[in-house]
Order: sequence, then structure tokens, then C-alpha cells
Amino acid sequence: FIPKMNHDALIKGYKQILDTVYSPRFFYDRVKTFLREYMPQNHVARFRCRSLGALFKSIVLLGIVGKERFYYWRLFFWTMFSRPRLLPMAVTFAIYGFHFRKIAEKYV
Repeated sequence: FIPKMNHDALIKGYKQILDTVYSPRFFYDRVKTFLREYMPQNHVARFRCRSLGALFKSIVLLGIVGKERFYYWRLFFWTMFSRPRLLPMAVTFAIYGFHFRKIAEKYV
């Protein structure tokens, strides 16, 4: 596969797409849409004691220090009051988004 587009324009466009897709605003909106529509079959993972470390770390890194803290808390409280059983999933997705943003920033 040989792209016909100028290499610099291609890379610039790719970076712009990643910046948009993984920006906190759009990422957290997609997570909220997913959680709103998601219908768990029978079993949703329960919050376990070992998950408390991940929760605490996400609160500190994403909810206090991170640039996405507004979106993190908006998703956190929306999930807690609208779909409380899905809170572990919401926190997991927030952590995934943080990871995706870091990888995109580092390698692109």
C-alpha cells in the first residue's frame, strides 16, 4: 500500500484524528453513551477490595491531577446516580482512555 497523499499531510491528519478520538471530551462522551445503552446480561463485575487501589489511583491521577478531571467526575457521578452497577466499568474505561492518550502522545 503506497499512499498518494503527501507524507506530512497524512501524519498531520492522523495526529488530528487521534487527538480528537482520545480527547477527554469525546472519549468520555462515548463511554457515557456506551454505559447508557449497555444492557448487562446477568452478571456485572462487582467492586472488590483489590479494585480499591485502582479506584484510588484513578481518583488521584484522573480526578485530581489529570487534565480530564472535569470529564472524569462528570462520568463518575452520572454513573453512580444513573447506572451504579456499572461504576467499576466506568472507572475501567476512564483508565483505558488515560492509557490510550498517553500512548498516542508518546508515539504519534
